[in-house]
Amino acid sequence: MSSFTQPIPLSLYVHFPWCIQKCPYCDFNSHQRQPDVDAQAQEQRYLNALVAQLDATLPTIWGRPIESIFFGGGTPSLMSVSGLNWLMSQLRARLGFDPSIEVTLEANPGAIDSDRFEGFRAAGINRLSLGVQSFQPRLLKALGRIHSDEDAETAFQAARRAGFDRINLDLMFALPDQTLAEAEEDVARALALAPDHLSYYQLTLEPNTPFYQAPPSLPDEDQAWQIQEQGHERLKAAGFASYEVSAWAQEKSRIDQRCRHNLNYWQFGDYIGLGAGAHGKLTLPQHNQILRTQLPASPGSYEREIERHPPSAEPGVLPGRVTEVTAQDRRFEFLLNALRLSSGFSVSLFEARTGLSAEALWPILRDWEARGWMTLSHAQPEKADCTLTQTGHRYLNTLLETLLDD
Repeated sequence: MSSFTQPIPLSLYVHFPWCIQKCPYCDFNSHQRQPDVDAQAQEQRYLNALVAQLDATLPTIWGRPIESIFFGGGTPSLMSVSGLNWLMSQLRARLGFDPSIEVTLEANPGAIDSDRFEGFRAAGINRLSLGVQSFQPRLLKALGRIHSDEDAETAFQAARRAGFDRINLDLMFALPDQTLAEAEEDVARALALAPDHLSYYQLTLEPNTPFYQAPPSLPDEDQAWQIQEQGHERLKAAGFASYEVSAWAQEKSRIDQRCRHNLNYWQFGDYIGLGAGAHGKLTLPQHNQILRTQLPASPGSYEREIERHPPSAEPGVLPGRVTEVTAQDRRFEFLLNALRLSSGFSVSLFEARTGLSAEALWPILRDWEARGWMTLSHAQPEKADCTLTQTGHRYLNTLLETLLDD
């Protein structure tokens, strides 16, 4: 087993677990905020726990700059501007921010106003992700969304006025009884706003959700494929390029509009996961280890876990459940992420991010090349770039299943 030869980029994910209303398709760790709760006191207790968890994590990541921060949820835009300001000041006091750091906040168009956008921008947020999902009133109702199509447009315009020049729109397709014409109109209305980035992905029925227990009528596989291909063609014609399975960035922008935080995931970088239910991945090169962390899902259990786990001076002593990623799992997890990238990956990146030698991967890649699923740029592993073919992209799940079988 080879050692880690290059610094591994580090990001920070912060989970805000509350929503106004839980959507029936959502399997994320989110909890409907109860009306009889003192929201300000609840928020401050939670923010204190986030900072305490970070303090316990510092010995493991000390000296490593943070390249991106992502506030996800839940609905992080429910956080007060003063609370976010306080949290950002605590993060700056403890972490070294990369000079070009990307700081993203997810926002629900039905739970925000223009003044809050300006406050979030002043606090240090420089990228927004708006959960639009659809512009069809019928479909928004079916999805359990609390906003209207007009709310989505108003929120986008308010964000632009507040100074955001990096805005992503989340848009879903293959929705309940969605027609090809409805899907086309959704893409057209999204493009009319001139966003910088689009996350365009298919609705899936996840276990432990109301939609899974009582499935709605969805387009069949052929209809979903037709909707997807139609959407992709419209995005390409509008100057967007797909750099990941469901991520599209505006190519003509003066700045790189690709999501730096998500690219770090897909390239098997490291990330701290703060908050209820958050996951993290941290590499300890000196011990030739990669650790996975997971925190309790409920906010109350999370806060109690942090209280029971005071900061330690020893690297690797972390709150929550900590497991070591085995060599076999490193290979699978790297490919699970890197194969989503349109540009592919290099074998040298695999070695740098997993600490494994090329021999752990090369026979699999040669087999996929023989099957017509992948192209390899060079016969020598250390020089090879690996890119999925069109067939490989379409049958990506089949490729991953071969790894599981192996």
